[in-house]
Amino acid sequence: MAKQKKKRNKVYTGSEASITRPIVTRISAANRNVVQQWWFEKKRIAKPVIIAVAVAIIVVWLAIELIRALSGSGA
Repeated sequence: MAKQKKKRNKVYTGSEASITRPIVTRISAANRNVVQQWWFEKKRIAKPVIIAVAVAIIVVWLAIELIRALSGSGA
């Protein structure tokens, strides 16, 4: 087996090295009530759950209406 070449882990600082730009972090403050703050923090999880529940409710409602229409008891 051939000897593996050592990987370079030193930062290149030559004349043609890419210029490292500072990272800018933008922070904004907002006054929110308890519900708005909860929604801001949990929005990523809550939105898909709410959509899934809404779709499930619609599917169940359509199934109930289909069964009612097929059984012939229209109200």
